[in-house]
Amino acid sequence: MIAFNIGDLLLIGSACSPQFTGDRGLRLRLVSVGEVDPYNGWMWLTGYVLDPQGNATDKREVYVQRAGIGVADRAPAPRLVGRLLPTQA
Repeated sequence: MIAFNIGDLLLIGSACSPQFTGDRGLRLRLVSVGEVDPYNGWMWLTGYVLDPQGNATDKREVYVQRAGIGVADRAPAPRLVGRLLPTQA
């Protein structure tokens, strides 16, 4: 099972929940991952719905089955930024 990262572009459709069948599916730019219900595999996701041009049109919180989520684009891995030390004179 893959982990979802903030910034991933997720495909939410009928495999996630019956409420997203047909033209109700959406592309969601992930902002946060809520609690996962380990008993039945459902989870809360928050993100921005993107139109075909990639523009955010709405912020949504959805309750979906984890197994049905598709990933269209992975966000780059976060970079670790080290602390800058003062130079020695």
